[in-house]
Amino acid sequence: MNLKLDKSELQFASISISGSKSETNRALLLQALFPELQIENASNSDDSEIMQKALQDFQFSTNFRHIDVHHAGTAMRFLTAFFAIQEGKEVVLTGSKRMQERPVKILVDALNRLGAEITYEEKEGFPPIRIKGKKDFKSSVTISANVSSQYISALLLIAPKLENGLELTLQGEIS
Repeated sequence: MNLKLDKSELQFASISISGSKSETNRALLLQALFPELQIENASNSDDSEIMQKALQDFQFSTNFRHIDVHHAGTAMRFLTAFFAIQEGKEVVLTGSKRMQERPVKILVDALNRLGAEITYEEKEGFPPIRIKGKKDFKSSVTISANVSSQYISALLLIAPKLENGLELTLQGEIS
């Protein structure tokens, strides 16, 4: 399956979501990319509050930040992609002891193939990760179709801000 999303500009939009943390975290990331976006009915779950705080902390930082997403797996994955496209910014993204046992290698590898600069601070394939934000990215990447939808979502959420868009090829069977 091939998807191609071109770079986008948002004039003004308001979206009403179901209140799920999954939708909220996706909408929060889009709002960070497109500040004009208004979100109605956002979740107040711990994971969504962690995501919102991480984005706010980052917004008001100067150059380097250490951001802890605790146990919020969705935040870890979405923020990895978001921070990768923040030119001139550097972040160490970490989480709880349990989060540091959850793999991010598939997403990090895909982002690095696109041109990101992400390295592991400790154990290969797992948080904490150091992300140096860049602007110039390639426009296509292939990943396995049977990975977590959060990896795919993370890539698709940043696609509208990539200068040349993103062509995402999902290889194999979607599970």
